[in-house]
Amino acid sequence: MSAEPTVVLFTGVSSAISMTAIRTYPGYLTDPALRTGGRLKDEPEDFVVEEIPAYEPCGEGEHLYLWVEKRDVSADALQSHLSRQFGCSRNDIGMAGLKDRRAVTRQWVSAPAKCESRVCAVETENIHLLRCDRHRNKLRTGHLKGNQFEIRLRECDAGGHNAATAIAEQIARRGVPNLYGDQRFGFDGGTLRLGLDLLTGAASPSSISPAKRKFLLRLALSAAQSALFNEVLARRLAEGRMHTVMAGDVMQVVRSGGPFVVEDAPTEQARFDQRETVITGPMFGPEMKSPAGPAAEFESQVLSDWSLTRAAFERFRNLTPGTRRPLLVWPENLDVHGDAYDLLIRFTLTPGAYATSVLREFLKPG
Repeated sequence: MSAEPTVVLFTGVSSAISMTAIRTYPGYLTDPALRTGGRLKDEPEDFVVEEIPAYEPCGEGEHLYLWVEKRDVSADALQSHLSRQFGCSRNDIGMAGLKDRRAVTRQWVSAPAKCESRVCAVETENIHLLRCDRHRNKLRTGHLKGNQFEIRLRECDAGGHNAATAIAEQIARRGVPNLYGDQRFGFDGGTLRLGLDLLTGAASPSSISPAKRKFLLRLALSAAQSALFNEVLARRLAEGRMHTVMAGDVMQVVRSGGPFVVEDAPTEQARFDQRETVITGPMFGPEMKSPAGPAAEFESQVLSDWSLTRAAFERFRNLTPGTRRPLLVWPENLDVHGDAYDLLIRFTLTPGAYATSVLREFLKPG
């Protein structure tokens, strides 16, 4: 049986948007009566993330690959540190994905090979170089298979371990909503606010300081796309459609990643139930594969409610090309250990999925 969701939708547009609302997520796919409670990230060591690389450095080439461990250091601070120590541009530093600040994380980072003589300068109290090698190409966003997580919840509720075991079993069957987390929207939602203002025309790129314009422009517009995706997900969950294929939905083939539009809903429902395919939601943009029929009307209504149109994304088509994103994600190797007080939860996620989407099913905050 699916959990009956309690939903507060994301509401408001432009600079008037309620930042409280964007951080209020939909209900849960696991039984709402099952919760572990507990505290997260008391210490950085309570949240360990290790990147699963798409490939290993080959040992030769014009790029230096650094296997780096950082503790309580943001991705932005790591990039700035490396560019300073290497005497190169921040743009020369490549990362496959941005990792959490309040955590211990291990990941590959690339830099020009000419920086090799200065690798000893990488080390700080909270940044450690574990390995160094050469490769032929710069590391780009998305060059990873996924991330492995080991997360400790402290001082859980009485019976937290039993609840966690039951929640893990339900997640294995139903997955979790593939939500974007708070960090996507910036401090107090400021990044999202800027993105929406850019799309509605209330702000322009020239209003951003030149030093930060390139970085913030991309980040803000991506935040707006992410919030709209979350809104579509929230409404489908509210209407009980997270596991129901609609006519005109855009599905994604799990094995190949190829998208297609549903013509025969009953046939595609059977394939979805076998996990051959997954339902997707919109990351709006001119190159996004569009749904049809009822699914298109459903997604268009979200844009209208946020005072946006598809044409708004044409203005920034190089930064907002658009794509589709699965509405559900199934963590792999989900494992729960613990005692009367603490829980240790391990799992693996595909690129772009957030550990917080999994943890909220256990914690059920608020």
